[in-house]
Amino acid sequence: MIDHVSLGVSDLGASRRFYAEVLGAIGLRLLADRAETVGFGKTYPEFWLNARPGMPRVPEDSGTHVCLRVPTMDAVAVFYATALAAGARGEGPPGPRPQYHDTYYAAFIRDPDGNRIEVVTFTDAG
Repeated sequence: MIDHVSLGVSDLGASRRFYAEVLGAIGLRLLADRAETVGFGKTYPEFWLNARPGMPRVPEDSGTHVCLRVPTMDAVAVFYATALAAGARGEGPPGPRPQYHDTYYAAFIRDPDGNRIEVVTFTDAG
């Protein structure tokens, strides 16, 4: 149903570098690189960053986040570790989230602008 998502970022160059590293860790690559926007994906741009110079940090209580599905628990861990090393703030380390579903395994980060990004996979029911 959803074709793509877009996030506003205050510094497109810094966010391009951050997301190239972090999304690269889960198999997405930079596919569109324009003056005011960049897009990442596997075969077409699915995750866009839009330049919003002077944008204030996203409020912690915005309630908005983007969730990316990955194939394994290892991919969740790699994404989380890569994001933290690249300057993200942890919002929940890799682990089961039984409050969502008994096979839900996820991690959460905040990017440099405060956007909340989740990665999830589903494990075999125990």
